[in-house]
Amino acid sequence: MSSSYGRYNSQSYAPSAPELPPPSNHTPLNNNYTQTSPPNSNYNNYYSYAHVSSSGYPPPSNFPQGTNPDVIRSFQMVDRDRSGFIDDRELQQALSSSFHNFNLRTIRLLIFLFKHPQESLTIGPKEFTELWSCLGHWRGIFERYDKDRSGKIDPLELRDALYGIGYAVPASVLQLLLSKYSDGSSRRVELGFDSFVECGMIIKGLTDKFKVKDKRYSGSATLSYDEFMSMVLPFLVSYD
Repeated sequence: MSSSYGRYNSQSYAPSAPELPPPSNHTPLNNNYTQTSPPNSNYNNYYSYAHVSSSGYPPPSNFPQGTNPDVIRSFQMVDRDRSGFIDDRELQQALSSSFHNFNLRTIRLLIFLFKHPQESLTIGPKEFTELWSCLGHWRGIFERYDKDRSGKIDPLELRDALYGIGYAVPASVLQLLLSKYSDGSSRRVELGFDSFVECGMIIKGLTDKFKVKDKRYSGSATLSYDEFMSMVLPFLVSYD
């Protein structure tokens, strides 16, 4: 199996967005995403099981050091059973109050990508903070490449955005990806923020998984059938 990585050379396989692009001259649509500094993105090493304090809330120590109190409050407000973990609908509520009205399909994909491998489709304080920071990066990318300030990303803007963060996606692949969001009419597909994040995470996630197998970064890798299916299917299954 072979592929082209474009200009993307990162050695990190954590489920996160690339660094923010240079600042845009445009005024951001929503500044809430800048509320917290990105925590350490070493995803494989930072996870630990959450504990719940006597007050019923996950104590602040379960959040990465320096987490903005607004992020902590966003988690606590939706963790109604005080378990220290939130499910898809609770995450949807938390993110919709600050970023965008995410659909459940995107929410469930994000949980799948960020959750600890041994956990069900829930995330704890540390995963939530990492996800919040990741979405802040994606929001910056979205706003930079939404050139007409429509609040939507059209196919050309999506192509430029992916190329700008290092993914030279072939036109045929881009068309196939966009068909996922078509309503069946002849109208041009335009992506809201949640669908844009979903597209970006699919491209980045599959590229990162491929790169794990392509240890020489040659653009080619040998995969078994089981490895291929395990790599691709999580990004294809319906999370509705």
